[in-house]
This record gives sequence, C-alpha cells and structure tokens, in this order.
Amino acid sequence: MTMDAEEAGYRKKVADFPGSPLTQFALGRYLLGKARFEEAIGPLEEANRLQADYAAAMVALGDAYAGAQRTDEARAAYLRAREVAVAQGHPSLADEIDDRLANL
Repeated sequence: MTMDAEEAGYRKKVADFPGSPLTQFALGRYLLGKARFEEAIGPLEEANRLQADYAAAMVALGDAYAGAQRTDEARAAYLRAREVAVAQGHPSLADEIDDRLANL
C-alpha cells in the first residue's frame, strides 16, 4: 500500500516525537479513519502506554480492536475508557462508550 502525504506526515511526527502520546494517537486515528484497523492498533496501544489516563486514545483503541474483530480486547479497552471518563467527570463520553459496548 502506498503511503499518502498525510500519512507520511503523521509517521514523521511519530518518528520525531516517539514519546508523545498525541502523535501516536493522531497516527492511530488516521489509520482508523482509513479502516486500517490492525495497523491502527499499534500506535493506539502505544498512546495508551505513554498516557494511561488518555480516555480518547482508549476509545480509539477499542474502535480499532472492534474493527479488527477482536471483540474481547475491544470490550476491555472500552471498559477502561469508561472508568477513566467517569473518574475525569466526562459523563457524555461514558454514555458514548456505553453505546459502543452495546453494539459489540
């Protein structure tokens, strides 16, 4: 698969700032948006490893797992994301996660 300029930009940012959860998240979201679910998992797992309370990255990881038909891992990621969302006072995000869980 040929890499477009947008993907190349995300990958360059990851290479330049490998310890940044934001660059990992951005690349993962880009790949998720292209329905490249298996490829999105790596950067999203890394974003979660780098920042354990990054609820948006946890939700995106759940989406990548779900798209890759890895339902048990998707459920676990969504449940972690829901716990973080509630702890951080984001009830609307928790509701959004509940919808994703119901659709697994």
